[in-house]
Amino acid sequence: MKNQTIATTKVTKRPWNKNKLIGQKSPLTPPQVWAIRVRLQLSDHKRDLAMFKLALDSKLRGCDLMGLKVSDFQTGDDIRSRTKVIQKKTGKPVQFEVTKHTREALVDRINFKDLIIYDWLFQSRKNRDYAMTTRQYGRIVKKWIGSIDLPKSSYATHSLRRTKATLIYRKTGNLRAVQILLGHEKIHSTVKYLGVEVEDALALSESIKL
Repeated sequence: MKNQTIATTKVTKRPWNKNKLIGQKSPLTPPQVWAIRVRLQLSDHKRDLAMFKLALDSKLRGCDLMGLKVSDFQTGDDIRSRTKVIQKKTGKPVQFEVTKHTREALVDRINFKDLIIYDWLFQSRKNRDYAMTTRQYGRIVKKWIGSIDLPKSSYATHSLRRTKATLIYRKTGNLRAVQILLGHEKIHSTVKYLGVEVEDALALSESIKL
């Protein structure tokens, strides 16, 4: 009996980042935050306005932001000024403040959608029993970025996570505080995440006049 050769076809998986620009995403500046917020207010889009403000306050990853429920914020008829959530990536708790304007936006969102205490704060479009996906959140953020003509390749959901943390560091230089707020276990992760070594080096270089 002759040997039979079985031809096999090697399946190559397309790299997820092929033809895509990758790297650390830029934080928003205060004027950019203001511009997006004004557009959302003028459009009276209660979900997006609450999502945008909460993303900035919480400094949470997209998966944690989409995993929030009304019960994470509401006690009786009041919205708490601080809350704590368990991060999915690390399993560690992180606390954050909920500013007055964000609390007002959350109240508008909850009342408009008649949400109850155990509802997801940001629900799936297809089924309110499920939370919005991080993919959908990413598309929404891209729409915000595009609304003020920023390059979409330079900004994403992590831009919102980094925005307030970056401003706090630039104002205070307190890396330990930023580490706590971001829920990083190691200070090195915070340094790398903010890119502070690069920023500080460039600032120092720019200050030298030749």
